Amino acid sequence: METSFDFSDLFILDLANNHQGDAGHGLRIIREAGEVVRANGARAALKFQFRNLDEFIHRSHRNGSTNKHIPRFLSTRLSDADFERLTEAVRASGMITMCTPFDEASVHRIVDMGIEVVKVASCSATDWPLLETISNTNKPVVFSTGGMTWKQVDDLVSFFDHRRVHFAIMHCVSIYPTPNEHLQLDRIRMLSERYPRKVVGFSTHEPPDALAPVQVAVAKGARMLERHVGIQTDSIKLNAYSSTPEQIDRWIKAAQAARVMCGNSHPVSTEEETEALQSLRRGVYARRPIKIGEVVAADDVYFAMPWSEGQLSSGEWRSGIEMTACVEKDGALTESNARPPEESAKQALFTAIHTAKAMLNEARIAIPAEFETEFSHHYGLDEFEKVGIIMITCVNRSYCKKLVLQLPGQRHPMHYHMRKEETFQVLHGSLEIDVDGRRRTLLPGDTQLVQQGVWHAFWTKTGVIFEEISTTHYADDSFYEDKSINARGAARKTVVNQWGRYQI
Repeated sequence: METSFDFSDLFILDLANNHQGDAGHGLRIIREAGEVVRANGARAALKFQFRNLDEFIHRSHRNGSTNKHIPRFLSTRLSDADFERLTEAVRASGMITMCTPFDEASVHRIVDMGIEVVKVASCSATDWPLLETISNTNKPVVFSTGGMTWKQVDDLVSFFDHRRVHFAIMHCVSIYPTPNEHLQLDRIRMLSERYPRKVVGFSTHEPPDALAPVQVAVAKGARMLERHVGIQTDSIKLNAYSSTPEQIDRWIKAAQAARVMCGNSHPVSTEEETEALQSLRRGVYARRPIKIGEVVAADDVYFAMPWSEGQLSSGEWRSGIEMTACVEKDGALTESNARPPEESAKQALFTAIHTAKAMLNEARIAIPAEFETEFSHHYGLDEFEKVGIIMITCVNRSYCKKLVLQLPGQRHPMHYHMRKEETFQVLHGSLEIDVDGRRRTLLPGDTQLVQQGVWHAFWTKTGVIFEEISTTHYADDSFYEDKSINARGAARKTVVNQWGRYQI
């Protein structure tokens, strides 16, 4: 399977029949479209459509057919030599060559011409003889899903996966042009969730001046975008869903702006945002003169703007602060004149519970209504962020099932079990594991058997959730390489029941 082709952030410009059977006009479209792509710093493919018309159209329909498409196909025929010229023009423009074949002979033509990417049209997505031929080209493939049921999409995904075809998926609605009420843009999100390792895009047929759909599509997760392109002249009229180079320019700009607006999935605070928030923050001020050594209660302070650098903010206030210097009435409580009370060691567990809930939600993993959670903090709660695990016991009979969570950066020290045999299966994130000196990286779906008496340790950079399927779990069946952990016994564990109310 060829996996080097990157479908992400690709714009696909479909020439279709807009060359009007005139190679010169097609060259003009390619030239002007290429100028727009370069001006926007975009990465784009120019896509042809190939049909071996002498076989594709039945002989009885070559004259006077009532099928509306056939006269257009016949009237816009181009020779192989013409398409060779157009293909070279696409390469010269810096764009990627791409083509939709509608019959087996056209697939062979794509291979002979060295066209880089194959597109499967929605109408061909259940054409199994054609799909079989395409799967044998060893080329990257994009397929559209217009009018397909989930079962049909599932079948095609499996078909290409089984044949080791590198492919991407296009949400598409085969109504030309597509009105807003039929765009079904949430299907992009659904495709992305159903096939999480595939690039999902949007093949658009809405009116060319409508820019909101492409921006919504990007927000829904479309990482590849397709649009018909053409040029109108005194004698050539464009259809209602094809875009001129000027409209393509606005379309690309709208998509790029949407990508910028969507940003990435990790919250990032800019210096400008931090300053804006700090300017609205309330500081802690003394309601009365406070002497050194006094323990401050809520009635002794008030909160007001502005907050200053080094001052305690209202969000940092805790009852029980001890003063290390005198403060006059209306004076600020600061990091240098006030000592906050010692934070409970259990706060590390409260914070971990919040993160664990979020990780389970993100991974879409449901847990039983009744469960027991064990926090292992091998070197104490103060070190839990670095060393520890969270274990949710679902079943513990002659067989045992647990969900094991580790926060980003956590590790679990080297140990073995005398009675328990266990198998890990990663559900979310990635797990680094050392089993008897052999190291592996486990990704979702990967498993690792750990037999009785075998030394093992594991850790994660990303955060991880994995299932532990084992024989019966015993509380006294873990033996650590670091004997100080063994000596701590039950003190290295905290049990939480129904963590919604922190019953620790």
